[in-house]
Formats: sequence, C-alpha cells, structure tokens
Amino acid sequence: MSNDNSKAGFQQRKGRVVKAYKSAYPDPLVVKAGEELAVEDRESEWSGWIWCINKQGRNGWVPEKYIERKGGACKALRSYDATELSVRAGEKLSIIFEESGWVWCARRNGERGWIPLENIEIL
Repeated sequence: MSNDNSKAGFQQRKGRVVKAYKSAYPDPLVVKAGEELAVEDRESEWSGWIWCINKQGRNGWVPEKYIERKGGACKALRSYDATELSVRAGEKLSIIFEESGWVWCARRNGERGWIPLENIEIL
C-alpha cells in the first residue's frame, strides 16, 4: 500500500534534509480505499489534514482530500499510509510527491515516509 502518485512522464525530485525530523507516530495508520474511519476534530499546525481512527483503533493524520467526510465518520477515497521518516540533517532523499505541507520521500534503501516540507530543501 503506497502513496505513489506516479504518472507518465513524472520525474522524482531530489531533496536534502536541512532540519532533522523525528517521527511522532511509530505505529502509523494505514488505510485501504473504501475503508470506513471515525473522525476526531483535532487542531493541527498543518491545514488540510484530518485525524482518523480505523476499526482496530489505530489512528493518525490523513489528507482531507483523501476522505469523504460524513459527520463523525468518513470513507477513504484512496489507499493511504501515514508512515513518517525520522531523518538527519544532510540526508538526501527522493521526493515522490507533496501534500499539504508534507512530502512523501524515499531513501536510497527504498524506505518511504512523510516528512514536513519545511525540513527539506528541493535540489
């Protein structure tokens, strides 16, 4: 289950971490398209994200445009993985895509996850 938004002709950008980031969520939420989720209203410093909870009780931030909200519940419009990467300053990454102030990145070893856009310099 990936967040890969590959399109014909799409070229991954490269980036360098300018500020270290430590994942705040070691047990990330992973959802499948069509999955029903509960929604909890929480404040976030990044707009465009909704706190969601799956039936197993796992929770995390999901991009608002990836869900169809119905009151206190929602349905995932696409598969989504909330994995965050813990990164060190100076580390180089491939940027796969950007979403609401965050980037989905890959390390050379293939490990993928989110980091805040403000922590990376596009090369």
